[in-house]
Amino acid sequence: MQVTGSERIVELDVRTQDVDINMGPQHPATHGVLRVLLRADGEILTGAQSHLGYLHRCAEKIGENVDWVQYLPYTDRYDYLSAMNNNLGYSLAVEKLLGQDAPERAQYLRIILVELNRIASHLVAVGTYGLDVGAFTPFFYALREREMLLEIFERICGARLTYTFIRPGGVMNDAPEGWFDQVAAFTEVFDQKWPDYWNLLVENKIFIERTANVGVLSEEDAIAWGATGPMLRGSGVDWDIRRDQPYLLYGDLDFDVIVGKGYRGSVGDCFDRNYVRMFEMVQSNRIVRQCLDRIREGEVQNEEVGMSFACPPGRSYVGIENPRGELGHWLVSDGGKIAQRCRVRAPSFVNLAVVEHMLPGCMLADAAAIIGSVDIVIGETDR
Repeated sequence: MQVTGSERIVELDVRTQDVDINMGPQHPATHGVLRVLLRADGEILTGAQSHLGYLHRCAEKIGENVDWVQYLPYTDRYDYLSAMNNNLGYSLAVEKLLGQDAPERAQYLRIILVELNRIASHLVAVGTYGLDVGAFTPFFYALREREMLLEIFERICGARLTYTFIRPGGVMNDAPEGWFDQVAAFTEVFDQKWPDYWNLLVENKIFIERTANVGVLSEEDAIAWGATGPMLRGSGVDWDIRRDQPYLLYGDLDFDVIVGKGYRGSVGDCFDRNYVRMFEMVQSNRIVRQCLDRIREGEVQNEEVGMSFACPPGRSYVGIENPRGELGHWLVSDGGKIAQRCRVRAPSFVNLAVVEHMLPGCMLADAAAIIGSVDIVIGETDR
């Protein structure tokens, strides 16, 4: 302490440091058992680090110890909200090794199923994102239409969540009588109900305040970090594997690729990512209608591919447009009935890495909004 005349000048040796905050592993805004270690200076985040592995199940190693068809049920459990897409990605990689394709009717059935599954997945994404930012009611609206989809899936394959229906060479069985009428009825209902989500959530002033200009991911950063799917397109990158690297019969179908354009704030913010998912549901509905008009009678399984088979020696990689981005399977065969290597590129895992880049500089209260906008499924990040 220094004293000068009648005044006192007090010098204190005071040091401050950022505080570490654990968000999870059991936290409603992490959408599963995920721990995000946050670092904050007051209300401002200065760092973030994702800690994974709480749901690790050795999926890839299992894929190297069971035969090609036996692995199908394990693919259901990567991203359990889009199991049809997981089945498809793996089946296409196996078919590439075999040098075989599914019959035309099976390909149309596959597209119908994966696009309906995309809608079902995005309904959960949009509904739970409302919960993340404080809107409770939209979640129940989303579940209302999703229940119709689960009934459609249950009727064709007997399961509501994990299907094991799309398989190498085609699909497990043909659609039952009246199933296509049920799908057509859903497409009509969905067109009528979609504006409810838009008006109730997306145009809500509070929702816009919580998402516009929050968690901005630039086009350059999205590409550099390897983001795909709505994360990439939300940043303004016009890329969709279904159009740009067509598989199945997507090259013959007409649909728009939705990209973020800064509709309520900056390009690549939380609002844009949610906007992309909202309108992708509309496009999926459009694709399903085209398939219903074009599908014809025929076989649904390639007779060259049985329930048990050996793949020729070789390697294959196939990436498809999963609801969360590029789901890729890298398979290596030594000519036997079991994969020598089964590698999965999980979009949730890659997209989650960007969180460490987006969170610093944001408010602590925005952490839930930013993580929710990534739309991760923990079963896929950990596998």
